[in-house]
Amino acid sequence: MKKEITSKDVRKFLANNIVPIIFIVLCAVCIPIAGYSGQYLVDQIITRIVRNSFLVLSLLIPIMAGMGLNFGMTLGAMAGQIGLIFVTSWNVVSIPGLLLAAIIATPIAILLGWFCGKMLNMAKGREMITSYMISFFMNGVYQLVVLYGMGALIPIHSNRVILPRGYGVRNTVDLLDVRKSIDNFWSIRIFTDENGMGGLTIPLLTLILIAILCVIIIWFRKTKIGQDMRAVGQDMEVAREAGIKVERTRILAIVISTVFAAYGMIIYLSNMGTLNTYNSHSQIGMFSIAALLVGGASVSRASIKNVFLGIILFHLMFILTPQAGRNLIGQAQIGEFFRVFVSYGVITLSLVLYEIRTRREKAESANQLATEQKEAQA
Repeated sequence: MKKEITSKDVRKFLANNIVPIIFIVLCAVCIPIAGYSGQYLVDQIITRIVRNSFLVLSLLIPIMAGMGLNFGMTLGAMAGQIGLIFVTSWNVVSIPGLLLAAIIATPIAILLGWFCGKMLNMAKGREMITSYMISFFMNGVYQLVVLYGMGALIPIHSNRVILPRGYGVRNTVDLLDVRKSIDNFWSIRIFTDENGMGGLTIPLLTLILIAILCVIIIWFRKTKIGQDMRAVGQDMEVAREAGIKVERTRILAIVISTVFAAYGMIIYLSNMGTLNTYNSHSQIGMFSIAALLVGGASVSRASIKNVFLGIILFHLMFILTPQAGRNLIGQAQIGEFFRVFVSYGVITLSLVLYEIRTRREKAESANQLATEQKEAQA
């Protein structure tokens, strides 16, 4: 028998999916205004999925552990950048260079993730704002290391990396030696013309790596550690009474997230082909979190489906707004301003909606409990 859809069900669906619905409407409006071809948009979306998926997927584990949106993923991005700086200095090219960068970044990311997890255990209930402040603090440490430590204390002698004064990393480091190494290693072209020109490039190896990470996350949720994280995320006190080491489990969630973010940053920058030493990592956490929230995730609930839907909608808006702004008012810059506005706005909206939803659920639970008590007394 088919369940009848009530107005309450519709309101609940709209409340739970208001952010992706808004973005779907905005994209539908901007597509004809921007005037891009369907093939161009699909090509750009594939590029953004390949470039950003690892970064956004790294946010899922802390949410499962009840730690909210991990703004501290920026620490992993810094670790990935340090790895790329070293391999560029040593002239290690192609996929071996990316593997070496990942090997260098891993212990740094583990150490930074452990530090972040320890700090967040001291700020239970305020993890998101604390991780945001930690990312600012560690950014200062990172700037100190790359601006004064590398070349002076850390031996790096490549003129491609070090400033002419002999210490400090250049503002921009060229990653041509590793640019699109994974994407080009195994890819196919479809929808080409008679001369083999145009069409879409599908980077199969990168998509396989993303699929492997998705499988790992699904598998991890079913393991003993994954079940412990879910229990901690639901209720820390109940989990502690069940014998789960809550603090250690929370630290492990942040460490895993930070390591995945380091790998994600290496993939992201190798796809871009350029490392902006002092700024590449600064907005990566904000954009990744915004993309996840656009996909319909919340502070306490997120899935792989939210990751890919969010990347598609969020970055489709990034692609469309500059051209739409130019066609509407003759100023592409309005699209750039809109990007920043959307990034911060969607996070704010999602947090507000989450708080409203939480309060409403608490009120409904209280009313239901009061009703049950009255019925029991009667």
